[in-house]
Amino acid sequence: MKKSMLILMAVLCLTPLLAGQSKIRPTATYSIVALDKNTGQLGAAVQSHWFSVGSSVPWVESEVGAVATQSFIDKSYGALGIEIMRSGKSAPEALQALLAGDISRAVRQVAMVDAQGNTAAHTGLNCIPEAGHTTGDGFSCQANLMLKDTVWKAMETAFLQTQGELADRLLAALKAAQAEGGDIRGKQSAALIVVKGKSSGVWWKDRLYDLRVEDHPEPLVELKRLLRLNKAYNYMNSGDDLLTENKVEAAMEAYTKAMKMYPDNTEMIFWPAVTLAAIGRVEESLPLFKKVFAVDPAWAVLLPRLPKVGQLPDDKALIERILAVAPQE
Repeated sequence: MKKSMLILMAVLCLTPLLAGQSKIRPTATYSIVALDKNTGQLGAAVQSHWFSVGSSVPWVESEVGAVATQSFIDKSYGALGIEIMRSGKSAPEALQALLAGDISRAVRQVAMVDAQGNTAAHTGLNCIPEAGHTTGDGFSCQANLMLKDTVWKAMETAFLQTQGELADRLLAALKAAQAEGGDIRGKQSAALIVVKGKSSGVWWKDRLYDLRVEDHPEPLVELKRLLRLNKAYNYMNSGDDLLTENKVEAAMEAYTKAMKMYPDNTEMIFWPAVTLAAIGRVEESLPLFKKVFAVDPAWAVLLPRLPKVGQLPDDKALIERILAVAPQE
């Protein structure tokens, strides 16, 4: 018997047991799952008046698919949905299999998109109004317990009209939902996950963005701030990778982009300065070191430790020259 058939049989047998054994929690929310067909990136984003919504609703795996499981939530829809799509089944096939084995499907709201852009969504008859969903080419927007029944269509419009990375488009959809009134109870937490278009085979290496706002008076404002910060650190990480390949100029370009995004972040200034000093461009590094040391003298304490671990040349004169720009007591 084929592996995919065995997985489907297991799902049909196990899902009623999982539904019966787990406590049903009313995680009312709005969310979006989507594929960027240009990059292959998959993602999911969510906001709710419920603590730590990101730990339950979004499930995403590179080159497989994305799932949002909400309303009276059953997390097995996320884990098993990903597993079924990984076996080669489409999003509609995966959702159909899970719903068929769920005695509580009338209170579920679930959406899935696979790596080919197939989408499927289900809004149970007993989801608390206003509740509904809309699906399109490579995306699905869904919501329940909303103030208005215009939320999911507003999300669709924002997603389709927004330019930029998939992460930016997902966030735009959430903001559009909130602008329509969002969750009738208010707002508390939010999350956003985006994975690479090409899998490394190791799921945690494939996550471009994995952001969660657990409890905040303005979760989408905070999520936007974290997304921008994450982008800056992605540039830093890219610079580190390029540096290990001895592509110094490309690394400095990546570091510079990060510094421009967050010019007051000492971490993003210090390490590029170290790189410049290490490759002999000391004069360029000194203004950066001076700025960092002025903000936090602890960086000047760290600097002499770096030659011992190969992060700077073991050159006493170089270290003294750099430390000379630190504030003197």
